Amino acid sequence: MKDGHPANGHLADGQSGREGDGDGHGNLGFEVRQRKDGSLQILHHGRLATTLRGTAAADFPLELQGCSVADAQQSMARLTGNYKRGNERLAAAHLRNQR
Repeated sequence: MKDGHPANGHLADGQSGREGDGDGHGNLGFEVRQRKDGSLQILHHGRLATTLRGTAAADFPLELQGCSVADAQQSMARLTGNYKRGNERLAAAHLRNQR
């Protein structure tokens, strides 16, 4: 990454939130962008969802090491708060979701 630009969403250690874009295998639309000041921006479908600074920014790449794309996407979803709003059980019981 140069000058804080996304450079395909890759972190310094090569881990990316964009691998497998559009393949439908665990990609929820999150990507990570590292800034010059050391902070990390987590984007959801190209829009800024949250910014990690300090120890959170330093620990996040370590958390992603060895993760699958789906696990990395879930981790970013949890950090941004875009994760399980409590209505999942109700949606599963709806007629349109019964097969």
